[in-house]
Amino acid sequence: MTVPGRRSSTFSRLLRHGFTDPSGAERLLDVPGLSALRGDPVLLDALGATADPDLALRGLVRLVEAQPETERQTFTATLLAAKPFRDRLLGVLGASEALADHLARHPRDWESLVTYEAVDLHPGVAEFERGLAEAVDAVSLRVAYRRCLLAIAARDVCGTTDVAQAAAELADLATATLRAALAIARSAAPADAAMCRLAVIAMGKCGGHELNYVSDVDVIFVGEPAEGADEGKAIQAATRLASHLMRICSETTVEGTIWPVDANLRPEGRNGPLVRTLSSHLAYYQRWAKTWEFQALLKARAVAGDPELGTQYIDAVSPLVWQAAERENFVTDVQKMRRRVVDNIPAAQIDRELKLGPGGLRDVEFAVQLLQLVHGRSDAGLHSGTTLDALAALAAGGYVGRADASQLDEAYRFLRAMEHRIQLYRLRRTHLVPEDEADLRRLGRSLGLRTDPVAELNKEWKRHAAVVRRLHEKLFYRPLLDAVAQLAPGEIRLSPKAAGQRLEALGYADPAAALRHLEALASGVSRKAAIQRTLLPVLLGWFADSADPDAGLLGFRKVSDALGKTPWYLRLLRDEGAAAENLARVLSAGRLAPDLLLRAPEAVALLGDPGGLRPRGRDHLEQEVLAAVGRADDAEQAVAAARGVRRRELFRTAAADLIGSYGTEDSPREPDPGALVDRVGEAVTDLNAATIAGALRAAVRAEWGEELPTRFAVIGMGRFGGHEVGYGSDADVLFVHEPREGVDEQEAARAANRVVAEMRRLLQLPTADPPLLIDADLRPEGKSGPMVRTLKSYAAYYHRWSLVWESQALLRAEPMAGDRELGDRFIELVDPLRYPAEGLGEDAVREIRRLKARMESERLPRGADPTLHAKLGRGGLSDVEWTVQLLQMRHGWAEPGLRTTRTREALAAAHAAGLIPTEEAQTLDEAWVLATRVRNAVMLVRGRPGDTFPSDPRELAAVGRYLGYEAGHVGEMVEDYRRITRRARGVVDELFYGA
Repeated sequence: MTVPGRRSSTFSRLLRHGFTDPSGAERLLDVPGLSALRGDPVLLDALGATADPDLALRGLVRLVEAQPETERQTFTATLLAAKPFRDRLLGVLGASEALADHLARHPRDWESLVTYEAVDLHPGVAEFERGLAEAVDAVSLRVAYRRCLLAIAARDVCGTTDVAQAAAELADLATATLRAALAIARSAAPADAAMCRLAVIAMGKCGGHELNYVSDVDVIFVGEPAEGADEGKAIQAATRLASHLMRICSETTVEGTIWPVDANLRPEGRNGPLVRTLSSHLAYYQRWAKTWEFQALLKARAVAGDPELGTQYIDAVSPLVWQAAERENFVTDVQKMRRRVVDNIPAAQIDRELKLGPGGLRDVEFAVQLLQLVHGRSDAGLHSGTTLDALAALAAGGYVGRADASQLDEAYRFLRAMEHRIQLYRLRRTHLVPEDEADLRRLGRSLGLRTDPVAELNKEWKRHAAVVRRLHEKLFYRPLLDAVAQLAPGEIRLSPKAAGQRLEALGYADPAAALRHLEALASGVSRKAAIQRTLLPVLLGWFADSADPDAGLLGFRKVSDALGKTPWYLRLLRDEGAAAENLARVLSAGRLAPDLLLRAPEAVALLGDPGGLRPRGRDHLEQEVLAAVGRADDAEQAVAAARGVRRRELFRTAAADLIGSYGTEDSPREPDPGALVDRVGEAVTDLNAATIAGALRAAVRAEWGEELPTRFAVIGMGRFGGHEVGYGSDADVLFVHEPREGVDEQEAARAANRVVAEMRRLLQLPTADPPLLIDADLRPEGKSGPMVRTLKSYAAYYHRWSLVWESQALLRAEPMAGDRELGDRFIELVDPLRYPAEGLGEDAVREIRRLKARMESERLPRGADPTLHAKLGRGGLSDVEWTVQLLQMRHGWAEPGLRTTRTREALAAAHAAGLIPTEEAQTLDEAWVLATRVRNAVMLVRGRPGDTFPSDPRELAAVGRYLGYEAGHVGEMVEDYRRITRRARGVVDELFYGA
C-alpha cells in the first residue's frame, strides 16, 4: 500500500529508468497480460535501455493486446526468457512508432525476431528473397517487406550491425523487393513478359549499397526484344512491366506504401522514354549526357530482371563514367556542381538539414564522387558506388589524407545514423533534425547519448558538421600540398600525374605551373611555409571558385614573396579569417586589383581591417594628399606621393567592389548592383579630385610658392563631374582662372597655362602607379580653343557663340579643385545655359536629336556589335544619358530635383516629377547600371578599359562572375544584357526621339 502523498516505489524506478511519464507507465503496466510482469526488473531494465521507454511500453501494450488469448502466455514467456529477443523487440518499439503499428496489425510478426542464428545476423539478398517469397500482390508484398524491415531495424538499434551494414541490408532488401515486384508484374502480364527482356538498374543510394530506411529508390530500365520479337512492341511491353513494377512499390494500399520508385535519372529525365534499348542508352550517353549524369552512373548496379542484360549495361556505361573527367566542359560542370544547392531549402530549415545543409551528408558524398571521377580514370581501385568504401580507397591510394579520411568517415557515419533514426520513428522520408524536445531526446538516446541526450546530441551533431565543413574543401587541396612536400615515412603522396589531373579538374589551366607555385609556397620548415601549408588548402578552394584560378595562385605567390618575411602579413593571414578569403577573391578576379596590390603589397592590410574597404571621403583624401605634397622636396616627388595615395585608394575601391560582387562567407553579396556602381563612381571621383588638387598644389609650389598670380579652379565635366567615373576613365575638365588684383592679364594667363601644362605632365609621368589622364576637349572651341580661359572669357563665349551641345555638356559641370569661390561663380554663370528658362525650344530639341543620331552612325567602332557596346550601343550609357539630359534641359528650370550632375539622381527626380512612368524609369536605370558594371568589369578583369564584352573565354567568364552569373552561364549573361538594353532602347525611342 502506498502512503498518501508519497510516490510509489514503481514510480521512482520508472523515473530512474528514463520514463518521462511514470504515472502513465504505471497504468500501462497494469493492463491484462502485463500486470504479472509489473515488478519484473528484467522488463524494466530492458525498457529503460530503449531510446524512448514510454514509446516502447505503449507499443508493447498494443502488441500484447493484439495477441490471441491462446498465444499471449507464449509471447510474455518468450519476452522474459530470451534476452536477445527482448532487446530486439523493445529496441524497435522504443525507436519506431511505425513498426509498432505494423506489429499491432500483424501480431505474429514478433516471431521473426526470435531466431538468432548466424545467418540472421548478416542476411543478404537471398535471405530477403526467401522472406518475400510468399508475396503474390502489392498488399502481401508490403506486409512481407515490413517483416524484413523489422529484423533490419532490430539489428540496427541493438548495435548488432553498424550504420554502414544497416544501409547495405536496406539496399539488399530493396533489391529483393524490386525482384518480387517484377515477378508479380510478369505473372500479371505473361504475354508482355514473354515478348521482352527487361533489366532494372539501381541508382543513387540503392545502387551504392547504402540505402536509407525511407528513400526514393532510383532506377533505370533497359529493355531488349526476346528472340524473334518486334523491337517496338517489345519495348512497349517492357514499359508496361516497368510501370506496373513502379506502381506495385509506390502506390498506397491498406498496408501503406513501400517507397517511391523514381526513374527520373534515365536519359532525358521524365521527358524521355521509361524503357530504352541498350544501344539507345549508349547513343544518348555518348552524345548528349551531362557531367552530372556520369556522376550518377558511378552508383549504377544491376539488381533485377534479366541478369545478362543488366551486366551488359554496366559493362557498356562504366568506361564512359571514367572518361567523364576528360570531357571538354568537365571543369565548368564541376564548378557549377561544387556550388551548394541550398537555394531551395527554406531559410527556417537550413540549420536543421542533415543532407543538404552546410556540413551535411551531400558535402561528403559529392566530394568523394568528384575525387573518384578525377582519379578513377587511372585507378580502378576507386570504382566503388559506396561512399565509405570509396573514401577508404581514396585514402589508401593517397588521394585523400589518412587523418582527414578517418575524421570524415566518423562524421559521415554519425550523420547517417542520425538520419536513419529520424526516419525510423515514423518511416517517413525526411532529412530534417526535429525541433521538439521529446523527439530530440529519443534521437539522442537512440545514439547512445544518455546523460543529457538533447545537449549531447546537439554538441555531437554540430561537431561532426563542422568537421565536414572544414574537410569538405580541404579534401581536394591538402593532398596537392602533400604532393610537393616532405612526408612522414609510410605516408602515401599523390603522383605528379594525379596532382595534375586534380588541378585540371579544379579549373587550373596550367597544372605544372600551379604545382611549382605550391612547392615554392609550402616547402621548407620556416614559419611562413608552415602557415601557408595550413592556409593554402582553403585558398586553393577559393581560387578554384573563380574564373581564373591560375592567376589567383600566381598572385598569392607574388604577394607572399614580397611580404613573406613581414610578421604582420603572416599574422594577418593566420588570424584574420576574412582577410584570407578577401585576398583570394581579389587575386583571382582579374588583373587590375592584383596589379595595383603588387605595386605596393602592404595594401593587403586593408583586407583584414573591418573598416578597411570602406571608401574614404573627399575631405579626408585631399587632406592626406596635400600633406604628402607639403612634405615633398620637389613637384615630381610630390605628385608621386599623390599618385601613390590614388593607387592605394583604387585598390581599396576595386577590392570592395569585387568582394561586394562575389560575396564571402563573412560578407554576403551586395544585392543592389546600383549601390555598387554608385560606390565606385563616388570613390573614384573623390580620389581623382584629391589627386588633381595635389598636382595643382605641387605645380604652384614649384614655381610660385604658396600663391599663383591668378585665382584658378578645375571644373569636372562628363563622368568626372557626374561622380560616375570608372576605373579606367579619364578626368574630363575645364580650367578657369581670374587674375588677382593688380596682376597683368597676360601674366595671369601665362601662369595659368603653365600650371595646366605642369599638372598634366606630372600626372602622366611614367611610374609604377597608374596615370591620371586629364582631358580638356569639352572646353569652348574644343581642341582649337585655349586650354584656360578667364571667367569673363567664358561668359563672353557662352553668351555669343555657345552651341546646344555645349550647354548639354555643362549639365555635368561641377567644381573639383582649386579656388572654390571661383568654381561656384563659374557654376552660377552656366546654370542659365544648362537649365534654360522655360526649357529648350523645339529647334534646340531637334538639334540634340540630330547630333545623337549622327553620333550613333559615326562613332560606333567598326565591327562592334551595336547590341553589346556598353557606351554607344543600343540601350547603353549614351542612350540613357542623352534621354535624361534632354529632360534636364527641358524641365530643369521648373524642377529643382533635375539640377544635378548625376544621371541616376536626375532620372529619379524626373520620375518623382511625373516626367517618366515608373516602369520606364526602372528600365532605363537597370540598363544604365548594367552597362556601367560591364565597363567596370572589363577594366577589373583585363586591366585596361573596354566598352564591350571580352572575346577571351576566361575573361568573359570572369566578367560573368563579377556580374553574378555562375560558371557556364556566360551565354545567359550576354542574352540578359541584350534583353535589358533592348527594352531600354524602346524607352529611349519613345522619350528621346518621340517615336
